[in-house]
Amino acid sequence: MSKKLPVVLDLETKYTFREFPDHKNLGVSVVAVYDYAEGRSHAFIEKDISKLFPILERSSYIVGFNVQSFDLPVLGTYYPGSIAHFETFDILEDIRSKLGRRLALNDLLNATLGKRKSGHGLMAIDYYKEGKIEELIRYCIDDVMLTKDIFDYGVKFGEVFYLNERGKNQIKVDWKKYLEDAGKKETPLTLPF
Repeated sequence: MSKKLPVVLDLETKYTFREFPDHKNLGVSVVAVYDYAEGRSHAFIEKDISKLFPILERSSYIVGFNVQSFDLPVLGTYYPGSIAHFETFDILEDIRSKLGRRLALNDLLNATLGKRKSGHGLMAIDYYKEGKIEELIRYCIDDVMLTKDIFDYGVKFGEVFYLNERGKNQIKVDWKKYLEDAGKKETPLTLPF
């Protein structure tokens, strides 16, 4: 068996917390991943979401931005096993543990890479409600690739940046292990291959 590698994950929901305050009622409109093992991205609309699970089950880590508090609890309503079995690395939580506060992904992207997200989550919900599925998929894949870009930068350079009133500030990170480590837990396979 080849070495297990991480996936970067992002998903968009059909509804907002204002409409449904519980994660399990938000519904997935689209979920996208960048799979390091294959070197490419995939996107799945809700009806095809079961095709995502083999990719997650063979990954070492699920990497994301706010993945522990948002993406995985939403995805957990679709996954036939326990979502808690997956090893995760949450960029947002790592930054919060270092700074004592949260930063937006755009803050990291702008200061570190000079890039910005192509929109915001509420726009993705509008795409879904308006039936603009291709735009929705493009937006979600774009978010995954931007999250991958910030993760790759942190892996390579051991730092990322953010801006405040004093200018550009460095955050030292130790993310290389999440790209090199095969993960500690064995995820029980819940799907036939």
